[in-house]
Amino acid sequence: MRTITAFSTIVLLWVAIGVAAATRRGYFGSSETNCSTLGSTVVTSFVGPLNHVGLDPSIECPSVPQPSE
Repeated sequence: MRTITAFSTIVLLWVAIGVAAATRRGYFGSSETNCSTLGSTVVTSFVGPLNHVGLDPSIECPSVPQPSE
């Protein structure tokens, strides 16, 4: 029981730090929404604590071919 409580506390703290990191980067304030922005927000929220050691998670969307005219 103590292990589950400790693990849950660590996970909640981890996600809270990640959301704080995404907020500081301004990911929740922009009105532009696309694949890259959403991906970067989600990645930063889950690996946000790693930002404090210098990592910069970001996701690039693959280019989509345009239809021919």
